[in-house]
Amino acid sequence: MLTILTDMVRLMRAGFVLSRHDALLPKEYAHYYSLPIKAFGAITRLGAKTKKQSRPLRPGERLADALEGLGPFYVKTGQFMATRPDIIGFEMADDLGRLQDKMPPFAQDLAVQELEKTFGKKINDIFLEFSPPIAAASIAQAHKATLTTGEKVAVKILRPGIEKIAHKDFRALGRAAHCIEFFSKSARRMEPVKFINTLKEAARLELDLRLEAGAASLMADNLKTDKDIRIPKVIWPLSTKRILTIEWIDGTSMGEIDNIHNLPIDHKALAKKVIQSFLYQALHLGFFHADLHQGNIIIQDDGVIGLIDFGIMGRLDDVARRAFAEIIYGFINRDYQRTAQAHFDAGYISKKHSVEAFAQALRAVGEPLYGHNADQVDMSRVMQQLFDVTDMFDMHLRPELVLLQRTMVTVEGVARMLDPQINMWGAATPIVQTYIADRLGPKHYGQRLREATLKAIDIAPNLPTYLDDISLIARHLTDDHKIGLHNTSHDLEKALAKQTRISQLVLWFLGGSTLLLTLALLLKG
Repeated sequence: MLTILTDMVRLMRAGFVLSRHDALLPKEYAHYYSLPIKAFGAITRLGAKTKKQSRPLRPGERLADALEGLGPFYVKTGQFMATRPDIIGFEMADDLGRLQDKMPPFAQDLAVQELEKTFGKKINDIFLEFSPPIAAASIAQAHKATLTTGEKVAVKILRPGIEKIAHKDFRALGRAAHCIEFFSKSARRMEPVKFINTLKEAARLELDLRLEAGAASLMADNLKTDKDIRIPKVIWPLSTKRILTIEWIDGTSMGEIDNIHNLPIDHKALAKKVIQSFLYQALHLGFFHADLHQGNIIIQDDGVIGLIDFGIMGRLDDVARRAFAEIIYGFINRDYQRTAQAHFDAGYISKKHSVEAFAQALRAVGEPLYGHNADQVDMSRVMQQLFDVTDMFDMHLRPELVLLQRTMVTVEGVARMLDPQINMWGAATPIVQTYIADRLGPKHYGQRLREATLKAIDIAPNLPTYLDDISLIARHLTDDHKIGLHNTSHDLEKALAKQTRISQLVLWFLGGSTLLLTLALLLKG
């Protein structure tokens, strides 16, 4: 009971802060409200802060201001809302997109206390230099430091007490989501409970910096042969659950786009590389950096792309990767039937709908893109049309694709900053074609054939035992004491015929295994 009351107080406080910014029941959407809700909304926005420097604020701007005032995990909620423009609209998604690394930092002495307590040493015995915060996000903040060896590093430290705050905030948000889902049929399509659970799981992973260290290490191994991408190495002795220390990467943040354009590098090639690196991670590796906003991309003076902040990573299983590749490949080649079929094969669209009708709807989305560069296409309009189409065909976005969708939109924005005229399909084509050839062509099926053959060979040593068991069963079939029948010649013939069929199956199995192995070796060669 006390927990419920505590959650209600937290939600009431959140409601009050939201109403102070006219973000609870925004006036712009009043025409959708019933008369009682309109009256309640008018009361809540009395005295609300709706202007900044005499300029009226948009609903998304007001919501972002309110979430910043509510605390770190409301900010995290806003960040995730920004990934769903299909639900909240592109203008609001853009306004919420600023909720990245602009949170107020916590005190320097608290950071020093955390380090000294964790490692049992004075700060000067750990680092030669330790700077004030250089970036502060909703969960942690970063410092630049110099090891006693002279190596430059970045030190990420969780906010004090953030775990307790997370537990309380998500408990209250979860309770609110259940209420919304129970009372509002129209809100159920947005799946607020699932949304909060997804957010909670992502935050749980972010609250253990050892997992981020592991992700950075794995990404470094995956991309070690790519000379155009740099992943900072983890300083393991100085990394714990609440502290992460990694190699410092010198360069210019993508957030400083004017400085990036002043670098003597090929900006068009760089834009293409950003897209291709993301697609390679998602398709070929099934493990991708899912927070590729401008602040997490560093461009070195030689044009090498440095990636940082591995707190949010995405994974795609083979089914999702294949569907993703087929969908993109279909759009690239204007094969909308193939794109539509990929949606149905993956289970994204119910079979009660027509593949042909869905393909026709996708054609209306894809054709305006064909032959145009990024600066000739209003991508927000196209994406809104795509979301309208999927809504029309009752497509519910799968949880494993939420981060993929978000990252695709973000990467497309970063690429357009570098090269406004980039051809997105042209940049994607070689990566997608390579995946199709590797995973859906003869090479892939040859690999599957080899795997099946090896499984068959594993079973082969047990065949004598299986034959003995089968022979014993056959003898029992002719024993009238076992089954209460007379031992007639007819029964004996049936048993012998059964043994013969089983023996033939065994011979076919051995012969088939040999043939499969031969074919697999030929394909390998």
